[in-house]
Amino acid sequence: MDGPALSTVSQPSVNNCRDCRYFHLGHYPSGLGSQVVPEDRRVAVIAGGVGAAKFLRGLLKFYPNELVTAVVNVADDFHLHGLSISPDLDTVAYTISNQVNPETGWGRTGESWRVMTELEKLGGHTWFSLGDLDLALHLYRTQRLAEGATLSDVTREICASWGITAKLLPATDTKISTQLKVRDKDWVDFQDYFVAQQHSLPITDVRFSGIESASPGPGVIPSLEEADIIIIAPSNPIVSVNPVLEISGIRETLQSRKETVVAISPIVGGAALKGPASRMLEELGYERSAVGVADLYKDVAAILVIDEVDAGLSSRIESEGIRTLVTDTIMSDPERAAHLAKATLECLFSSKEGPL
Repeated sequence: MDGPALSTVSQPSVNNCRDCRYFHLGHYPSGLGSQVVPEDRRVAVIAGGVGAAKFLRGLLKFYPNELVTAVVNVADDFHLHGLSISPDLDTVAYTISNQVNPETGWGRTGESWRVMTELEKLGGHTWFSLGDLDLALHLYRTQRLAEGATLSDVTREICASWGITAKLLPATDTKISTQLKVRDKDWVDFQDYFVAQQHSLPITDVRFSGIESASPGPGVIPSLEEADIIIIAPSNPIVSVNPVLEISGIRETLQSRKETVVAISPIVGGAALKGPASRMLEELGYERSAVGVADLYKDVAAILVIDEVDAGLSSRIESEGIRTLVTDTIMSDPERAAHLAKATLECLFSSKEGPL
């Protein structure tokens, strides 16, 4: 498999294929990059759920964990059974601490379901499955929040308990909530749309309740300002990344540091590998492809990483003002996720147009 190709960038260390308009940065027989990646640079990642969690696990396989900060979406957070639940934070934490269920990409490995089984017998709400280990985490979070701790405080405590040395930051400690306007119907909360309705309903708009009064969580802006590279993970750009960018000061920080920002398209061959991202793009008026992703990120990112099957879209993406890196973006296992992470770092480390 060929290594990544960064279009419009030419330099002596890069091999230019005679019959190809892209510049190849090496061959990766092991699934990891061949270029040297400096291991003293600070990396910040804008993260959603499963896709971001897989990417972070790949990055943390080879990069100093203490130099990595993930700014995680919290607009999916909600209350159920009297408990405070943070799906994206939990998925990222489970994954990078090697506790995630490998079959689903979310929830805990070795999970049991005694509480849900009993709750179903009692006629309680079981539309959102919570395993017994999962419930322990939500009980702890709810208790600490009731005692006056912030979501950032609780997340830091959880990471310390699980030995996570990368920094996991909620995008905000303010309550914000993703809501979707369903065609010919009213607004629905994200978890109702995504889980209860299995994201089957056509939508016409998205809003983030509470976003106007939300401020970035402690450490979020400094981490973005001090990062040598900012990566927008391959998460849903509309409901995972955008609620982070819309928090006051975050989009502006990325815009001011645009040449350090690399985004990864979650759309491959016109489809999302998981979830409704591609259909959402189309329903909200964007092209159902990496071009639609570029349209959303053109004001904040200098480079968009796209899959090899989408190489033919590079010229259209670059017309939006974003350079492209072409590589294998399908993270079917941790090794391939590490390949993607390393290729993403290299596209700035080895680019004359990059900041490093």
